[in-house]
Amino acid sequence: MTPIISFEKVLKDINIRPSIEATRLASKFGYRPYMVERYIEILGLDEVKELLEAFEKPLTPSIRCNTLKLKDCDLLIKYLESKGYVLKRIEWHQYGYRVLKRGKPRLGATREYLLGYYYLYRGVASQLPPLVMNPKPHTYVLDMAAAPGGKLTHIAQLMNNTGLILGIDISRSKIRALRSHINRLGVLNTVLLRADSIKAINSLGLEDFFDYVLLDAPCTGEGIIQIDKSRKVKTTLEDLAKFVTKQIEMLVVALKVVKPGGIIIYSTCSIAPEENEYVVSKALEFFRGEAIVETPSNYRSLFSQGLIEFHKLKFREDLKNALRLYPHLHDCEGFFVCRIRRKS
Repeated sequence: MTPIISFEKVLKDINIRPSIEATRLASKFGYRPYMVERYIEILGLDEVKELLEAFEKPLTPSIRCNTLKLKDCDLLIKYLESKGYVLKRIEWHQYGYRVLKRGKPRLGATREYLLGYYYLYRGVASQLPPLVMNPKPHTYVLDMAAAPGGKLTHIAQLMNNTGLILGIDISRSKIRALRSHINRLGVLNTVLLRADSIKAINSLGLEDFFDYVLLDAPCTGEGIIQIDKSRKVKTTLEDLAKFVTKQIEMLVVALKVVKPGGIIIYSTCSIAPEENEYVVSKALEFFRGEAIVETPSNYRSLFSQGLIEFHKLKFREDLKNALRLYPHLHDCEGFFVCRIRRKS
């Protein structure tokens, strides 16, 4: 199958030459210089230092109270507080909580966890995409990279176990984890398929079928350096170009299978514009239908807006409606969320 955009074209577009200052900071904090050069161009030199220092701090975990199993989340908080935990509700999430202090046993081994009363996250940002999607009950949803299941089970919760969610993931081990979470959390409206999302969707003939599509795209994971320091250096520009090429291809497929008027959420745990605004711009350019980038107004004031230009690249004007989350500004992992509406 011929790729939508060539690896060589992507690599040429995203190539960036580090400055002396970027090289100096990269050496000090242990990054690839091109990454720091990118951060300087986005944030400016002074703020970049704040970002790099924030990446050195531990990531605050979070939980989502599962109302499919427990209607009163205050009871869950009382249960966990009795075990020594200190929790604070996430300001933009009705039933999401930051874990400010850990108790015993660990969060993945409490009675409440095993009963499916909550889902455990490494940070808070992963709880945002389903909220921005805001799926209605009795609708059809596709999750193109579904495992390990934090977002899929959250979507099921928002739909109150109605409608249908098709969750696809290529990883055998991750699908096992996803099945475990689905059973533990009492999710009943989901069909799972272990397959390559693009091949499976193309073979099933699902064009214009889904009301909502979530593409939490496989990415470099550049936003979770707090928990994996190897991500400071593991991704070369060539590696990045491979991710970007695949992400564009997956997003074009998502645009094809969502109904006219339907919603796509594109998200990554990365703050790299190449994996975010560039991908969305290119996918919408290659997609023959029309689509717009939009964001519910209640989230715009809480997070940073998307970029409309970066380095030598210019992006769609409506990409300013995308959401960017930074560790030093939002006390979370680095993240990107973009809500795309396919026009009727």
